Amino acid sequence: MLCMALAALDSTIIATAVPQIVGDLGGFAVFSWLFSGYLLAVTVTLPVYGKLSDTFGRKPILITGVIIFLAGSLLCAAAWNMASLIAFRVLQGLGGGALQGTVQTIAADLYPMKERPKIQARLSTVWATSSVAGPALGGLLAAYADWRWIFLVNLPVGALALWLVVRHFRESLPARDRTRRPRVDWPGALAIFACGGLLLTALVQGGVAWPWLSVPSLLFFAGSALCGAATVLIERRAAEPIIPGWVWRRRTISAVNLALGSGGLLMVAPTVFLPTYAQAVLGLGPIAAGFVLSTMTLSWPVSAALSSHVYNRVGIRNCSMIGIGAATLVLLTFLLLPYPGAAWQPALLMFALGAALGIFQLPLIIGVQSSVGFEERGTATASILFCRQVGQCVGAALFGAVANATLNGRLATAPTDIRPGLPDDLDSVSHALASAGALTEQAADYLRRAVDVTVEHVYLGAAAAAGLAFLILLLLAPRRFPLHGEPGSGPGDTSGDGAGSGVGAGAGTENGVGGGAGAGTGSTAGTSGTGGEEQPAAGSASGG
Repeated sequence: MLCMALAALDSTIIATAVPQIVGDLGGFAVFSWLFSGYLLAVTVTLPVYGKLSDTFGRKPILITGVIIFLAGSLLCAAAWNMASLIAFRVLQGLGGGALQGTVQTIAADLYPMKERPKIQARLSTVWATSSVAGPALGGLLAAYADWRWIFLVNLPVGALALWLVVRHFRESLPARDRTRRPRVDWPGALAIFACGGLLLTALVQGGVAWPWLSVPSLLFFAGSALCGAATVLIERRAAEPIIPGWVWRRRTISAVNLALGSGGLLMVAPTVFLPTYAQAVLGLGPIAAGFVLSTMTLSWPVSAALSSHVYNRVGIRNCSMIGIGAATLVLLTFLLLPYPGAAWQPALLMFALGAALGIFQLPLIIGVQSSVGFEERGTATASILFCRQVGQCVGAALFGAVANATLNGRLATAPTDIRPGLPDDLDSVSHALASAGALTEQAADYLRRAVDVTVEHVYLGAAAAAGLAFLILLLLAPRRFPLHGEPGSGPGDTSGDGAGSGVGAGAGTENGVGGGAGAGTGSTAGTSGTGGEEQPAAGSASGG
């Protein structure tokens, strides 16, 4: 949880300190790369770290990630201009990719399936707490200390996490052929870096730094396509590829990857556009607007922790379909909110959305992790997180284009008596509405209604993404997720249906689930199960 807190807090704490950073270092035109560079580095390294954790074990990869992250934090605090700060943020992201994927994989290694929802829910609370506390802490440090402390506070937390991992985490590795040295597919890793970096740069910067149909945008997309083709050729010939073909050949994993990619699409609506709606339409301040969004982070971990009671009765696929179906209805309900409405109305909807997404996402992650053994779990987990991150980047680009098109259309058809002086983009509209007396009452009301319609269109698109995830699960996911060691979950599986009993049938929550039975807090390490009785823990439990 401390390792996860490093990555979670760092993605939110810097947001409120941007004015102080820009005032000190300059570089206002490129400050968005403080976020984009970190996101790119995390996303493109997830598959690489997943494969490395399967090859060399989780502990060395997690330790390496913490060290890289702390080195990046220390260098960020010593940055002398915006270019150096962006470069060191990318270095942080290279460590953050190891933290996110490896922690999720370790949770699946240590805990049996019936305990995994509670553990994953605790990890979710780290993100929920960070989303609320991060901006507040960043603002306090920037206002009363110095923005460099935003990065220095990572050092004691990271040092404690590193000491706990080195001292108390003991993983029990499966037997390996000691005569064969593990080989790392470095050409494949570089190809994935290049492909993912070019694609995500095109998605993040398109429509912002340059128009979508401009030469830079087309060059980035073309380069990503070429690197993607090269990646496929390299991975097909590699002895131990970074992204093995079985990730997409197995029906279970490919369906979950696509469903969570669609889930990443819909997450853009509440996290990016709801704060703008709360401030521009409802007239709330930044803190109150943040509270409207935070209700989603309160219900999500609770519903995730309770999801086992649902999927043990109806199955993993049906449980996730219930969750994403409910999320679709919640997103559509947003279109029915009155104008201007009250703050409790979107807050209630976000609470319901968090509850729905909790029983959609976590069962799918647990189902995939339980369908593979130790030597494949890191790769499978990383593929899920990678697809979800890419979905969020695609969603930001897609819904950003939808928002700009809707708003520009509204501004173009504004009455002639209020059209002069109206802003021309969503950010400018928000700033204009926040400035008292800058607009006439009639112009301000027109802009509020324009923002209201814009966000409604974005939520409609998010509902479509949720509906797509529902259809993917309905048409592609197996009715019963296979368990590791049963027919249908082996390396050569192409269907993923399996002949064994499903997780959701109730028989199999304690027996037949791989991933280890160790439930200790640190010094217990379970061996990987093989589909039969849970294997005994290697070592004594120190508190589980």
